Amino acid sequence: MKLSDIPRKLSELETAPSRSLGQNFLHDQNLAQWIVHQLDIQPGDHIVEIGPGLGALTEFLAEKDVRLTLLEKDRRFISHLRTTFTRPGITTIAGDALDYDLRELWGTGPVKVIGNLPYYVSTPLLAKFTSALSPASRLVFTLQLELVRRLGALPRTKDYGAMTVCVKRRWTTTFLRKLPPSVFYPAPKVDSAVLLLEPRTGEDFQPLDEALFERIVRRGFSERRKQLAKLLPDLRADWPHLTRLLGVAETVRAEELSLSQWETLVAYASPQQAQSAEEIFDVVDEHDCVIGAEPRGVVHVNNLRHRAVHILIFNATGELFLQRRSVWKDRNPGLWDSSAAGHVDTGETYLQAAHRELREEIGIEVATLTAIGRHRPSEANGHEFIEVFRACHEGPFTLAPTEVETGAFFSLEKIRTWTQTAPQDFSPVFLQCIQSAASDDQFTLHAFCKACH
Repeated sequence: MKLSDIPRKLSELETAPSRSLGQNFLHDQNLAQWIVHQLDIQPGDHIVEIGPGLGALTEFLAEKDVRLTLLEKDRRFISHLRTTFTRPGITTIAGDALDYDLRELWGTGPVKVIGNLPYYVSTPLLAKFTSALSPASRLVFTLQLELVRRLGALPRTKDYGAMTVCVKRRWTTTFLRKLPPSVFYPAPKVDSAVLLLEPRTGEDFQPLDEALFERIVRRGFSERRKQLAKLLPDLRADWPHLTRLLGVAETVRAEELSLSQWETLVAYASPQQAQSAEEIFDVVDEHDCVIGAEPRGVVHVNNLRHRAVHILIFNATGELFLQRRSVWKDRNPGLWDSSAAGHVDTGETYLQAAHRELREEIGIEVATLTAIGRHRPSEANGHEFIEVFRACHEGPFTLAPTEVETGAFFSLEKIRTWTQTAPQDFSPVFLQCIQSAASDDQFTLHAFCKACH
């Protein structure tokens, strides 16, 4: 869209740029095309554009033969977007991107997000689309230059802060280019910049409780000039030892710690996690009779038959809670799975193991667990006899950081569609377990609503 087109189109729509919504329309077509190119769009991608407005970026996104979802808060532009961009695969949603349900994006292809973000809501939009529940594999945002500098800042600089550390914990940030005010209509009073964000791999960072990490980091930066020892009183007794471990002075301030040092500090403050290698499993024969006991590593390496449980937790509306397995798991890392799952330890019954896994993985107790299915050992399920249970619970859940990446309730219809379109997103055993649930005579919304009340 050219500069001369914008006033004309706004006049046709009988509207004007909204200052309260922070609207500044990009009019440089070459620049718009270049920004879209940074998404590296591939066949099968699902592109989400935040705040398309008059469609400066959308014009070039619509040329790609991929699914495109437009999230536009300003209803004055909805009709224009829907009549201008009409090819199959383009959906325009009237609503605030902050209210958009990220669960709807799972199973719709590799998700990439783009947008010239209104500066007044840039921070919460960044937090939402970089959260653990976001399926985004690439983000290209135009932001206020000051914010981009903060996201890319180095320790011991004035721009380095809590947002820098928390975003870089899971994402790499790349400054792409600076944009002058003159490429927008109306011209903003500040410079802008284009930022690329890509998720880091599990090998790049330590397994930590993300909520605890953010809480400690934000507390540490809450008063920048104060020494960390005064802002983190829970660690004061161990402070001399901890600072030696970090290789810093006891008078260190938040801005002096690198990301890796923050991770080490939070790991030190975290409850100690039991080592899975120490688990002992009952080894069983083809009839599920115990014939011995071996450590986890021996069982897995030698493909010995053993026992496991999967638990499906439903809420009162009939939605199923799914967990996304931690990227640090040795099997099926990063895949979606049952509400809770795990091995039966030596001497345990299946039911006892199911109650324990609920406590350890998602932090809940339930009064009743009902067995709804059973699977025999196979290569596909890791040579496990698997007992499947169901129960009702509304949450909230306390997720074990080294076990569970994130979790959410999903409708059964969403799960059915998702498992059909993207089975690779799920652990193979979950796909078996959901079949058990579907064949259960009591697996109905009415039954669960009644049970939960």
